[in-house]
Amino acid sequence: MIVMAGDYEHWKPETDRDNIAWLTFDKQGASANILSADVMAELDRILDELRTRNPRGLIIRSGKDSGFIAGADVEEFTRIKDADDAMRMVKRGWDLYNKLEALPFATLALVNGFCMGGGVELALACRYRVAVDQPGTRFALPEVMLGILPAWGGVKRLPRLVGPTAALDMLLTGRAVDARRAKRMRLVDAAVPPRVQENAARAMVLESPRPRKPPLAQRLMNALMRPVVARMARRQLASRASPDHYPAPYAILELWQKYDGDPFAPRPEDPASIVGLMEGDTARNLIRIFFLQERLKSLGKDSDFKAKHLHVVGAGVMGGDIAAWCAMRGLTVTLQDQSPERLAPAMKRATELFKRRLRDKSRVRDAFDRLIPDVAGDGARQADVIIEAIFENLQAKRELFAKLEAAAKPDAILASNTSSLKLADIGANFRNPSRLVGIHFFNPVPQLQLVEVVKGAGTDAEIAKKAAAFVRQIDKLPLPVKDSPGFLVNRVLGPYLDQALRMVDQGLAPETLDAAATAFGMPMGPIELADTVGPSRRRGSPGSSPPGTSAGKPAAAFTSGKTARRAKAGQAARLTI
Repeated sequence: MIVMAGDYEHWKPETDRDNIAWLTFDKQGASANILSADVMAELDRILDELRTRNPRGLIIRSGKDSGFIAGADVEEFTRIKDADDAMRMVKRGWDLYNKLEALPFATLALVNGFCMGGGVELALACRYRVAVDQPGTRFALPEVMLGILPAWGGVKRLPRLVGPTAALDMLLTGRAVDARRAKRMRLVDAAVPPRVQENAARAMVLESPRPRKPPLAQRLMNALMRPVVARMARRQLASRASPDHYPAPYAILELWQKYDGDPFAPRPEDPASIVGLMEGDTARNLIRIFFLQERLKSLGKDSDFKAKHLHVVGAGVMGGDIAAWCAMRGLTVTLQDQSPERLAPAMKRATELFKRRLRDKSRVRDAFDRLIPDVAGDGARQADVIIEAIFENLQAKRELFAKLEAAAKPDAILASNTSSLKLADIGANFRNPSRLVGIHFFNPVPQLQLVEVVKGAGTDAEIAKKAAAFVRQIDKLPLPVKDSPGFLVNRVLGPYLDQALRMVDQGLAPETLDAAATAFGMPMGPIELADTVGPSRRRGSPGSSPPGTSAGKPAAAFTSGKTARRAKAGQAARLTI
């Protein structure tokens, strides 16, 4: 490789023996590649130099182990002062990617690891894309989750490349696709193993095949049938979110249908205007949530703990789904309950989760192989993390942990998924109570990111840090809380549901109350939520937890919606999820 001339801080341009330029993105002083203003200014200069040199081709890759490109620098969004500022930021990326697309030689994005937002838009501006087929490689356009839209060409280029059906699914939801899914939907030209990634990229540039087009039906949908497609997509959107609360997906749809993805075409008052989105409350609040989530993610970095084996006791809805999620995230998981009959429903739900999320048959098989039924509880001896997820009964938990503490490795984390009992009480008979920590998931586990990491008065600080690292390892958000009644989430939820049920007792129709809450912007009304989560658990058996509870059976008053709505207000104070 011959290093090209130029003083660049974040990019390393080189040329190989075939006169192919290799451009390595390695943002200085950062753990991940983000597209800040200085990064993009450097890339602009490099593209001008490459056009002059006219190499045989250009391959853009990442110099980070963490991934390809994490997207734009969201911090810069908070410094936007007015509409002119917003449009200058849009123009910076729009012009740069148009320049990349217009290069007269073959261009290729070699994607290894996550490729998000502006990173996907950069890859779309290249003629070819090669993805490295490994678990960490994911493509997503998450701008909609920040209340904005992909304004650097994503709304224009993605539907043309993969067709409107797959494109709108990504654009309107922010949903990620892995390397194999990206290959099937024609987002990438090849998905290759890590060991051959550079050779595959070089071969594609040298061969320069004709870029593939989506099927005829998708091309027609992107042209003549665009109004019909947009109308159907808008109908589906309306069933999920109001444009008053979440205008971004509607703006994306409008921008694609009416303006072919051109962010400069709509007037500021147009629903498709990026200016209107960025000046609105929704984007401001969602960006604030983004930074709060980043703070939670950073909490897992205080420890280099990496679990390989998880043992879960209790195969109810919570325990079974915790086990399935962790197996899907690559851990070996042993799931314990009293009999094969109690384990069977959890294994069935796990299979459905794997099929829904992983889609690829081999990955579904591998995940299922990592989830091991364990009636005898032998997995506790090898586990790095042990999570108790049985019913909420103090004596039963004490008896169980006495066995687990005796069997566990000295350095294993002992955790309870309790939502209502104090760790100090559960660990009262421990030989070493400093090992006990709370790792409290919420139902449904596959959908909810937040996990409370409960530090009791006797919990060792390092154990709490390891627990937070474990939560990040399985792609959840660790929330540190004290060992107090309800922790944080249920401490907030209890009074909310209590007041709602008091209002029902005073004669307000449950449907009216729920309608008012959803009109305000809540995803579910408080009475429907109360029906879903149920009150505090009574004594039951491991593996009997219903949806909405950490373990155990709901009281009979909440077994049907009608009886639940007539429940006494005092019960709501004990509601947990």
